Amino acid sequence: MSRAAGEFTAQPLPSWRRAVLKVGSSLLAGFADQAPGSGLDARHATGLARFITDARAQGREVVLVSSGAVAAGRGRIAAGGDGLVLRQALAALGQASLIAFWQALSPVPVAQVLLTHDDLRNRRRYLNARESLHELLRLGALPVINENDTVAVDELKLGDNDNLAAAVASLVEADLLLIATDIGGLYSAHPQRDPGARPITFVESVTPDLFAAASGGAGRLGTGGMHTKLEAAAKAASAGIATALFCGRDDAVVQALSQGVLHGTLVAGHGDRLRARKQWLRHAPASGVLFVDEGAEGALHRRGASLLPGGVVTVEGEFRRGDVVEIRAAGTGQPLARGQAQYNAGEVRRIARHHSSEIEALLGFRYGESVIHRDDLVVLHAGSKA
Repeated sequence: MSRAAGEFTAQPLPSWRRAVLKVGSSLLAGFADQAPGSGLDARHATGLARFITDARAQGREVVLVSSGAVAAGRGRIAAGGDGLVLRQALAALGQASLIAFWQALSPVPVAQVLLTHDDLRNRRRYLNARESLHELLRLGALPVINENDTVAVDELKLGDNDNLAAAVASLVEADLLLIATDIGGLYSAHPQRDPGARPITFVESVTPDLFAAASGGAGRLGTGGMHTKLEAAAKAASAGIATALFCGRDDAVVQALSQGVLHGTLVAGHGDRLRARKQWLRHAPASGVLFVDEGAEGALHRRGASLLPGGVVTVEGEFRRGDVVEIRAAGTGQPLARGQAQYNAGEVRRIARHHSSEIEALLGFRYGESVIHRDDLVVLHAGSKA
């Protein structure tokens, strides 16, 4: 264990079943014994990949958010300069190499997923991305996520894969966000500038003073620093997800993660992420109304079940996939629940009163068996499952 990482006393990782692991360019390329533009290097990625494999053997799931496409692109073609358009082109050149790089280290199939922050702001695209990632995990693949740097001008300029990782952690309902850094963790001041800087092993809440301590650059290849990692940790914390910052260059530190031990900084999560989401559903404006029969009403209230198409009697209004709709009892008009529709109004009209197994035959495609999944639904009456 390196001296910097050794300054952080061991502490238990929070219990987790699904985690998002963010790995930055500084861990994948640009080492002192290599010339600039030499592409990707597996010396630190190998240990991180082994941690992912160990986690899978323990029955856990990991989603990887990986930088490095621009660095990989520089390894494929000689190109001077560092302008935005050039970096976009290098990202396009490097994406295939980046995925091949991780595939060579993974015993399971690797799936490339390119996202922008807009994909996570738009509710319909949010649902599409979430379902795709959940299905990849169900299939046993390793999703490797990167920003779509070739088209995401603002995101590339900000180099914000840390915040993207926090957004992905919420997207996939992760229990833990893991951010591999090139130093031991968070310090009370910049450790390279202040010899009195002390390691901070636990953060209850992210404060302006911590942001001030985290100010500083990210090095030649990295585009984010500890400041953006704290931003990501703060966003994850607000969604009820803890964040662990650790040194990805130290094999012993990485290996300890497999035993549930962290040598680094743990930023606590706050609140219940599912409760926060359902609170949003309770108050978001509704774009339409679904009237349901008594069977669906009972399933919603007694079991907190998903709303299946067979229980839908009529559809009121026009809404798109991902919009919030209200669910009411067909007999009384009483509001029962609210949730995000998996299908648009016209599609729900076509599949209403039909069994879920008929959806694909009726529409020619299938997003899922439910009109509203239970995770996207909040029951309104007292004693509900919400």
